[in-house]
Amino acid sequence: MPIQFYKYQGTGNDFVLFDNRSGQIDRTRYDWFNFICDRRFGIGADGVMLLQEREGYDFEMLYFNADGLPGSMCGNGGRCMVQFAKRLGIDKAHYHFLASDGDHDAIITGDEVSLHMRDVLSVELHKGQYILNTGSPHVVLAVDDVMAVDVNRDGAQLRYDPLFAPGGTNVNYIHIQGETMHIRTYERGVEQETLSCGTGVTASALVSALMQNLPFGTHEVPIRTMGGALRVQFHYHADGSFTDIYLIGPGTFVFSGEINA
Repeated sequence: MPIQFYKYQGTGNDFVLFDNRSGQIDRTRYDWFNFICDRRFGIGADGVMLLQEREGYDFEMLYFNADGLPGSMCGNGGRCMVQFAKRLGIDKAHYHFLASDGDHDAIITGDEVSLHMRDVLSVELHKGQYILNTGSPHVVLAVDDVMAVDVNRDGAQLRYDPLFAPGGTNVNYIHIQGETMHIRTYERGVEQETLSCGTGVTASALVSALMQNLPFGTHEVPIRTMGGALRVQFHYHADGSFTDIYLIGPGTFVFSGEINA
């Protein structure tokens, strides 16, 4: 049976989206989701998302990694999902939806989506590695030259480090140059470097507040990923926590088509 799909990307982090409000797609079809993400035999993507009906929300976002398995929160995917909802006729001034890490709010301004991320109550520093969870687990490392890092080799080693067992972690390499941060990310579930990672960008922006000893208060950090530019706004508190976190950037429609389900 052919079913409609929609391809979206957020700064190069790409996804295949389905309107599953009718429940026609079984959310446990992990092998099929993996096939869809295959860049040679399927459509090709870093992940698959299902837009679901959910009482009390505008929609529910179900995210599956490129390996086909259920994933944790995806920031770039969340922005794409909001744009997708608008395309489907869910047209709101303010969106309220459910994801794997809980409630999220978002607004669309022009081509950009401002996505409210979960609060981060603490950041752990372990041997020069900043460890935190922004809806997905992350480790952030500062380097002198992000382009010189072998992300697929070094990121994979750290992703599977026993320190992060059993689930592993995402790995971000950052360099702050002037007012802009440059970042490259190894994503678990995709198991390689992606052009952008929204929760990784968010984690890295918060870490930059610690690295640069920013004053407590509200800040906005511009970030350059391999796939484009994003911004993160947040409020930094004296107890080391972060609230009012917003990931800001595009969620862009690429193409649509049909695939046999």
